[in-house]
Amino acid sequence: MKAYLILEDGTVFAGTSIGSTREVISEIVFNTSMTGYLEVLTDPSYAGQAVVMTYPLIGNYGICRADMESAKPWPDGYIVRELSRIPSNFRSEDTIQNFLKIHDIPGICGIDTRALTKILREKGTMNGMITTTEYADLTLPIRRMKEYQVTGVVLKTTTKEKYVLDGPGKRVALMDYGAKRNIARSLNERGCQVTVYPADTPAEAVLADKPDGIMLSNGPGDPQENIQIIEEVKKLYQSDVPIFAICLGHQLMALANGMRTYKLKYGHRGGNHPVKDLETGRVYISSQNHGYVVDTANLNPSVAVPAFVNVNDGTNEGLKYTGKNIFTVQYHPEACPGPQDSSYLFDRFLKMMEV
Repeated sequence: MKAYLILEDGTVFAGTSIGSTREVISEIVFNTSMTGYLEVLTDPSYAGQAVVMTYPLIGNYGICRADMESAKPWPDGYIVRELSRIPSNFRSEDTIQNFLKIHDIPGICGIDTRALTKILREKGTMNGMITTTEYADLTLPIRRMKEYQVTGVVLKTTTKEKYVLDGPGKRVALMDYGAKRNIARSLNERGCQVTVYPADTPAEAVLADKPDGIMLSNGPGDPQENIQIIEEVKKLYQSDVPIFAICLGHQLMALANGMRTYKLKYGHRGGNHPVKDLETGRVYISSQNHGYVVDTANLNPSVAVPAFVNVNDGTNEGLKYTGKNIFTVQYHPEACPGPQDSSYLFDRFLKMMEV
């Protein structure tokens, strides 16, 4: 079946429908990872967005459910150059086409994703529509696209109730703002007992459980809209419990301390982003998925100092908080998909809890 991707600037790409045939409007973003498409699909940080995979062939190793980063896929839509119809992998349990259908996610293949990515890089992230309807007049679809906003996605993706991953070691409270499974798994593999809390859990309830450390997870959407969550993060900051934060958690901690965030032109999404440790000068290749960053232009060093910076564009990739046992990073040390250069940060967090 024929399908169309329409951008809010009026650009139209014609291709073939994959997955669900329902019409969807979403924010169009691109990911540069060469592998790990299932981890990308099941990353809650993509809630409210449609993902373009820049690597041309997707689906060639099928669906391996053990690799899923959450219980379901989260993007509103999926956009690829070529979809492998016959996966070849001894671990494969399904095709990506059927996986998208089961979860009612519309997609499109057979379009020039390189041309699409160039548009998004040059003009910036924009909204778009995936549809099987050939519109003669784009006036109404474009108006609907311009009205679309990504809102309320943290509470949509978070766990609905507290649960525990048993372990013999330190007790870690993981605040789930749309957490990938490998964050809890990385802690659990290091012996930690991980208690996962819904995003809207009051700080008092978390601290009452007397955790040895607190982890603030990744998550989707604009960090500034999470007003109540930011108030709870302020209370966590004021405690003496060691805190490690990733991605959205990093942004929420910054907002809780009076900093501001802003939206990038087209974001950082992929498994090949270089970040520099400002203390050692060493560069790590990191996995990233964010459209917003912390503004450190007027950062007060009595509150925090930059710890990592993006080598490509100079944006902030991490903060070390002054006088507090707290450090935060914008990128994903848990990877999945992507390089595991930065997994040592979980070991650093364990050492923080021993002090």
